[in-house]
Amino acid sequence: MLLVVGLGNVGTQYEGTFHNVGFSVADKLAELLGLTFRENAAIRAFEAEGNVAGKKIRILKPTTFMNLSGESVKSAMAKYKPAAGEVLIVYDDVDLALGQTRLREKGSAGTHNGMRSVTSLCGELPRLRVGIGKPHPEEDLASYVLKKAGKEASAALSAAAEKAANAIQKYLADGDFAAFQRMVNEA
Repeated sequence: MLLVVGLGNVGTQYEGTFHNVGFSVADKLAELLGLTFRENAAIRAFEAEGNVAGKKIRILKPTTFMNLSGESVKSAMAKYKPAAGEVLIVYDDVDLALGQTRLREKGSAGTHNGMRSVTSLCGELPRLRVGIGKPHPEEDLASYVLKKAGKEASAALSAAAEKAANAIQKYLADGDFAAFQRMVNEA
């Protein structure tokens, strides 16, 4: 099984914001696999599930809002009991250039409160980060991540979400983490 969790905030006011890139990857992956999200109140998430190459996949978008994402991930892990290597957290990262993608088996949460929540409640998990670039020096971080991406930024983030979704689908089919990492981390 693979449990993919895209981090973001629920609500139309957050659609298209930099902070919802994790949801964008989850949506793109579900679309690619022909899966539909439904609300699962027990784990506080929207969930899409299916099978690819005989392997179960669950894609989650927590409804807890970003800073409490770990609560949803913890509930899902308790319910579905995946091994640590079968969970993948996808989220935005201001320390990566716009549209850049990076996959790591573990690492620090950095300034990302959603990932801090996940690691504090669930421990170290593989993570796929999508770069959103840094705010202008006069702009605070919270305002930046919660603003809508402009036309050029949206195009870069959409391309990154597609790249990430395709890489996840390939990984699900072949199970080769090293190849998955190379595909995601290539420029």
